[in-house]
Amino acid sequence: MVKKVLVIDDVKSELDLISHYLEEAGYAVTAIANGLDAFDKVEADRPDVIVTDLVMPDITGLELCRKLKKDPGTADIPIVACTTKGRKMDKSWAKKQGVIGYVVKPFTAEQLVEAVRFAIL
Repeated sequence: MVKKVLVIDDVKSELDLISHYLEEAGYAVTAIANGLDAFDKVEADRPDVIVTDLVMPDITGLELCRKLKKDPGTADIPIVACTTKGRKMDKSWAKKQGVIGYVVKPFTAEQLVEAVRFAIL
């Protein structure tokens, strides 16, 4: 069964690259450019994993993560951060918010796919 991934990034080139890498790896990808739209997409599509940027306008990836983890209907969906924030403190804080995988930009296809595979296990 093909696993569904919701990708959220406000930078179109990053959104396209992440989506491309995951589609090449065999995932069914839904890509959106705004974290606020994620709630409707999650409810409608019920992804197996979410890959999100952390630095976005309107709602950050960490705010998104906190809200999804507080909702019993979405708390079990694994979240992978794909971000430029690569400090140890950033990673630690993200994990406290419920992020299970962490990929620092720039990244390789292998790094991204490995993080998504691990998150789905």
